[in-house]
Amino acid sequence: MFRLDGRELREPATLFAAFARELSFPGYFGHNWDALVDCLHDWHGHGNGNGGKDIAVLIDSADELVDAEFLGLFVSVLCQAAWKANLQLDADGDPHEYWPPFTLHFIFLTDTLPAAFAEAVASGMDVGVTLQDGRLTATLVGEDWPGASRSEGGAV
Repeated sequence: MFRLDGRELREPATLFAAFARELSFPGYFGHNWDALVDCLHDWHGHGNGNGGKDIAVLIDSADELVDAEFLGLFVSVLCQAAWKANLQLDADGDPHEYWPPFTLHFIFLTDTLPAAFAEAVASGMDVGVTLQDGRLTATLVGEDWPGASRSEGGAV
């Protein structure tokens, strides 16, 4: 389990730096959205000795992100990373032969009602949202993400 502070995630530059620091990304991490997807779903490959353990990333003070212009994109990136990790696909979309799939979860901890995030989160590429029992779930939708569903972990 890893914890990030939402106050550090209000700008893309500090968001990338916080993820790199807390999850010990390799030095070649590109500090951009595509690189974030790659490093999150390829976490086993960084010599972290994860050994097939599942990962949860908790974002404290996620209220700080409710008005972030990039929130939809950020959630889309997290969903993509989770989808790829859970199926452990390489950059070409093929199953990776050396690393087993692992569950990758992202949880936003907030005092703000989840409904306040719904519109911004839904603006992310290929992101569908569901609000049920006081929880907002974001998951990948569309033909680019075959089989993407909550059960496969492409959800945030």
